[in-house]
Amino acid sequence: MSNVAGGPQVSSPGALSPEFRAASIDVLKSTAEPGKELDILIVGGGVVGAGAALDAVTRGLTVGIVEARDWASGTSSRSSKLIHGGLRYLEMLDFGLVQEALQERGLLIQQIAPHLVRPVPFLYPLTHRFWERPYVGAGIMLYDTLGLTSGHSRGVPMHKHLFRRGTLRAAPSLKDDAFVGSIRYYDAQVDDARLVVNLVRTAAHYGAHAANRVRVVDFLREGERVVGAKVENQEDGSVFEVRAKQVVNATGVWTDETQAMVTDRGQLKVRASKGIHLVVPRDRFQSTVGLILRTEKSVLFVIPWGRHWIIGTTDTDWKLDKAHPAASSKDIDYVLEHVNKVLKRPLTREDVEGVYAGLRPLLAGDNDSTAKLSREHVVAHPVPGLVVVAGGKYTTYRVMAKDAVDEATRAMDERVPSSCTETIPLLGAEGFKAAWNRRGRSAEQAGVHVARVEHLLNRFGSMASEVLAAISERPELGEPLPGADDYLAAEVVYATTHEGARHVDDVLTRRTRISIEAWDRGVSAAPVVAKLMGEILGWSDAQRESEIKHYLARVEAERLSQQQPDDESADAARMGVDDIVPLR
Repeated sequence: MSNVAGGPQVSSPGALSPEFRAASIDVLKSTAEPGKELDILIVGGGVVGAGAALDAVTRGLTVGIVEARDWASGTSSRSSKLIHGGLRYLEMLDFGLVQEALQERGLLIQQIAPHLVRPVPFLYPLTHRFWERPYVGAGIMLYDTLGLTSGHSRGVPMHKHLFRRGTLRAAPSLKDDAFVGSIRYYDAQVDDARLVVNLVRTAAHYGAHAANRVRVVDFLREGERVVGAKVENQEDGSVFEVRAKQVVNATGVWTDETQAMVTDRGQLKVRASKGIHLVVPRDRFQSTVGLILRTEKSVLFVIPWGRHWIIGTTDTDWKLDKAHPAASSKDIDYVLEHVNKVLKRPLTREDVEGVYAGLRPLLAGDNDSTAKLSREHVVAHPVPGLVVVAGGKYTTYRVMAKDAVDEATRAMDERVPSSCTETIPLLGAEGFKAAWNRRGRSAEQAGVHVARVEHLLNRFGSMASEVLAAISERPELGEPLPGADDYLAAEVVYATTHEGARHVDDVLTRRTRISIEAWDRGVSAAPVVAKLMGEILGWSDAQRESEIKHYLARVEAERLSQQQPDDESADAARMGVDDIVPLR
């Protein structure tokens, strides 16, 4: 475990420490020297980019990955937090996509990330007496069967038919007349941002060079060929070149912009579709299961999330700022209106703890409705040296990453081994079940409640022992954060020393979920987080104050945007606060 005051660091697998970031940047700079180029440079630190870094490095390639902001700061931290096959794609007869996604679901639950991906039950309410149960039941039976044919364990139980009484027993807060029965089925959920950081850490553990807050400003060319990128270190303003045999563009909703730096020929076109989610306390209605509801425009999920529910999502075209998509008052009302159709006691604005908005990168088509665009992914090689991967869904990130690296290695002279990521557990997965079984003893040794240990195990897997070691070293780190009792001070320290967090926003929004789970959205925790991070990162008093002020302004801008009537005014309100720029 690191010395939490910023002293010397004991090695830990794949620690994204400040020192690791600096060393990665030194290696990336050195690639400009003849013969030192990388095999692959990956642009974009979302789930597909992080997955591609792990895929490439475990094939024995030299790999660099850069992200303009924070790991998972775009789409990959703002999803519905589900790992699922996509029940609604069965209606579109997209059996291949569903089967592929269910195979990945089984792999993640059973082998790759059992500490982060776990089964969750859902009710599919039935509202028509005769025809709906056989129709929906056949679809869910097919869903379960496709999960079985993948060659991997499904990792979740089979579905079960419930009549009205059984449905009410499972979800007492549903209106008696809202349904005639239901079907309970299982999918899985994940903390999306944590999975991405874990992927980057695992890639680093195998030898990848990774640096967040490093933005591509241009691509390097030799004739037609892309041979690397010119990048800016956002933390100190320095600009340098990174050279590579192949560059993989995994920038999601920014694909069009990054491609345009190179070519306008044969471009993939990506459209952004906005989805918003509400977070409400678990006690606002009683249910032991999640819900899936049909609306006229999209599917609405009510998802159990610790001591909360996540309710969403919408599906609307978005052509405004991509870095900070905003949820409008109209979006929030839409979600509340539809969930209230089935609840005995309606939810109100006062019940909403948190709101977040994310953008899906959909392959553009002629259809005006983003709801009807494909979630299939495409890999292209528009010019020599540049591979572009776009589309797809979070659940199938590993397949997208594999396909992108396959395409990149096809153009290499030497023979490159095939992908092996389906056999590679992420850090924290190995030994997780054993650590879970001894959680009572771990709690006694660390002097914390067993519920705290369970919380840490569900976030860090077997690496929870490193967080507990910090608490043993400094017992005050076992204290919860103000206004966010679920999270401990030690998690802030660990996020900074091991998970690449550079700013208060990184910790409150992605390493933890305080920004959407706490009533004050992290305002009271911000000063404590800034103090803990500042000790490790060497912040001056002025920098610490700047970090706190920026976070408070961001929360205020988001609250203001959520009071606006439409996308344009919501976007204008949210854009009132720029990204944090360090004092130099």
